[in-house]
Amino acid sequence: MKKLILYAFSLLTIVTNVACNMPQTETDKELLLAAKSGDSKTVTRLLSANPALEIRDENRRTPLMLATLGNHVEVARLLIEKGADVNAQDDIQDSPFLYAGASGFVDIARICISHGADFKIYNRFGGTALIPAAEKGHSGMVEELLKIKGFPKDHVNRLGWTAVLETVILTNGSAKFVGILKMLVDAGCNVNIPDADGVTALTHARRKKYGQMVDILDKAGAKE
Repeated sequence: MKKLILYAFSLLTIVTNVACNMPQTETDKELLLAAKSGDSKTVTRLLSANPALEIRDENRRTPLMLATLGNHVEVARLLIEKGADVNAQDDIQDSPFLYAGASGFVDIARICISHGADFKIYNRFGGTALIPAAEKGHSGMVEELLKIKGFPKDHVNRLGWTAVLETVILTNGSAKFVGILKMLVDAGCNVNIPDADGVTALTHARRKKYGQMVDILDKAGAKE
């Protein structure tokens, strides 16, 4: 009997969560659509009625997540200032802050940071916003994140890579990525954390014949 009660309670919890996270009213649907399209006028009007800010679409994306996907800065600001959760993750573990960081959307990332971005919430690869920002060449975003005192700049993701390692391993070694590596090194990132196979950033740089990266890592005391 006890097991049956627990099962019923679990089922009720699941159903309740689904009900809470899916659009239930026309206002919910309108808010999701307006956020996705960047319609700040409609969002402002809807926010005046204090709607549910954490309503989810079929991919568990909140209005703020949808605004972030389109880099709709004004809509994101309106939602965040109203109390939208900058750390709410969707079905692939993106949050507004993580997505803004990975996409180089500096303005939205800044607003998220000033409203409680949690640096211990990770993306589906187990990484911080800094790792994909570096790997994708978003210099401004990398600079912004490295300014933050206590940001986990040496975090290792599930692939066994840090921001330093991804900047070497997953890029073409062009000037943009050389500049990012220099920023990471100047910010005090650990250049000697090896990947999951025990290979260091310096060894990867030598193998790929990225001479400028080798020089930067050498000067920073990197080891083979």
